[in-house]
Amino acid sequence: MTQDRTKPRPKLKPLPGLIFASRWLQLPLYLGLIAAQAVYVYHFWVELLHLLEAAFGNQTALQALVTSMGYQSEAPLTALNETLIMLVVLALIDVVMISNLLIMVIVGGYETFVSRMNLDGHPDQPEWLDHVNASVLKVKLGTAIIGISSIHLLKTFINAANYETKVLMWQTIIHVTFLLSALAIAYTDKILSSTHKASH
Repeated sequence: MTQDRTKPRPKLKPLPGLIFASRWLQLPLYLGLIAAQAVYVYHFWVELLHLLEAAFGNQTALQALVTSMGYQSEAPLTALNETLIMLVVLALIDVVMISNLLIMVIVGGYETFVSRMNLDGHPDQPEWLDHVNASVLKVKLGTAIIGISSIHLLKTFINAANYETKVLMWQTIIHVTFLLSALAIAYTDKILSSTHKASH
C-alpha cells in the first residue's frame, strides 16, 4: 500500500525529533566513503597506466608493477609475462569490486538509514534499490565481500611461490569463513522473511 504523500506529517515531540534527526550524523560518513572511492579510482588509473606503459617496454612502469604486486621471479624481469599481467588485471578487478561494494553501502545505507532519495522512475535507478532494506543490504554486502575475498585468494594462489604455506592456509580459512558467514546471514534472512509472511 503506497503512502499518501499529501497527508501532513505528524509533528514529533522534541526528544523523539532530536533522536530521529541524529540519523543525519551519518551523512559525513557516507561523504567520507565517496572520498575513499575517489582514491580507489585514482589508484585504478595509476595501475592501468603502469600496465599500458609496461606493455610498450617502459622499465620504470614494469618495476612499479612488480613492486606493487609483490611479484618475484628467479631471473630479473625485463618485460611483462602472463603471470604479472594476470595479477595486475585481478588487482584492477579487485578495485572495481570494492568500488561496487562502496556504492552499495553509500546508496543503500543512505536510503535505508538516513533519507529517501526519491529515485522512483529514474532511468538509472539500481534494480536492487527497489526492495532494499537492512536485511537485503547485509546479504548483498556479504556476497560482495565473498567476491572480493575470492579475487584476493586467486591472486595469492597465482603468486603462491612468494608466500609461505601458513599464509595460503589462513587466507583459505578466512575465505571459507566469509562464505559460511554469508550463507548463515542469507539463511537467517530467509527464515525471518518466511516468519514475517506467515504472520500476515
